[in-house]
Amino acid sequence: RAEIKMQYKQLWVWNLKLSDAGIYTCEYGPHKVHTSLHIFNLTISLGGHFLQNEVPELILMQNSTNPLPDLSITLFDSNNNRVIPELQNKSRQRYVVNLKKLEAMDSGTWVCQVHSDSPLINQNISFAVKVLGFQNPDLERKYATVDSTVILSWRLNSQKIKWKEDFTGQLNWKQQESANTHELLGFNVTAQGQLYETKKSNNLLFEIPERKPEGTIEVKLPKVHFNHSGQYQCQLEYQGRHAQSKIELVVMKVSANPAGPLSRGANMTLTCQVSGPLPPNAYLHWERVNGTKMDIKNSKQHEVKLEVNISAAGLWSCHLIEGSDRKISLHYHVEEGSVWINYVTIGASIGGILLAFALGCLCIISGKSWQRRRQRAKRMAQARQYLLENKTCQCQQ
Repeated sequence: RAEIKMQYKQLWVWNLKLSDAGIYTCEYGPHKVHTSLHIFNLTISLGGHFLQNEVPELILMQNSTNPLPDLSITLFDSNNNRVIPELQNKSRQRYVVNLKKLEAMDSGTWVCQVHSDSPLINQNISFAVKVLGFQNPDLERKYATVDSTVILSWRLNSQKIKWKEDFTGQLNWKQQESANTHELLGFNVTAQGQLYETKKSNNLLFEIPERKPEGTIEVKLPKVHFNHSGQYQCQLEYQGRHAQSKIELVVMKVSANPAGPLSRGANMTLTCQVSGPLPPNAYLHWERVNGTKMDIKNSKQHEVKLEVNISAAGLWSCHLIEGSDRKISLHYHVEEGSVWINYVTIGASIGGILLAFALGCLCIISGKSWQRRRQRAKRMAQARQYLLENKTCQCQQ
């Protein structure tokens, strides 16, 4: 592991070990030069391959013939942001520190900066970190209206960080926290980055889009039902460890009681409802299009159902608002009863006329048929009378 280059008067040592630390003496004639070699060894847990939300452990060891200095350690992540480590164990020879919970964006080259005042040491040690995970947040909320089309998508970062090992995963759905979990699909990703998906469940009407961004897990709900709401969790597995990202689907629907047109002077109750809990800064909002301030009503915090009693027809809209952002809207058109009654009256009049015409035709046809039967009966009676008279005459002769 060593080579002396006489022309440069150099000693080259490869693959240094902690045991190589010490004092090296170069003798050239009557001259002697002493050099102290101080060696650091930095190791990172799991070979530097992590899943998101895992916490790496760093072990820094040092060796020297001189008294070992007290070191200060500073870390910089792949974006050159300073990271304050959590010191777990410390001796002059061995330092054990934990880093922060890793995110998918933390992949790259990190730097461990080692400093000592006496002897003066300023040493930067770089190390590689790869974090396999999702480019989505850990928990995302998505809103949809009944009968709309929704696409749920999870973006893997395996290609971006050039992950060169196989891993698997699955997509699960449950309507409520306490409900049963349904596996919708399974997937595996090869070391070459190829993604293969298998549909597992028919409990939910969903599709796997054929065309989608590379390295993306995606499902399409072509016609959302109110009971399609809940938690959709995409989970990946590598060497028995897991990482997951959830999308919570919240579905909105509106209804009226009683359904149908609003008669003059009558009232109607419009109901707007969402399928799950809302964040603290979200609320439901009813309003009549081109209406007045009297036609506006907001839900209270954490309410998932908002009812409004109305006496005015028109187009009513329910909005789900989060902060100052209008997320989704549903409209309900309330028709005036008088318009409906006019339609019914016109329809009844036309129907009455047609019915009278049909009855008249039936009476005419029936009358003509009755006359023909009466004439036929009269002729038959005359014929019987004639035959009877003839028979009488023959008997007299």
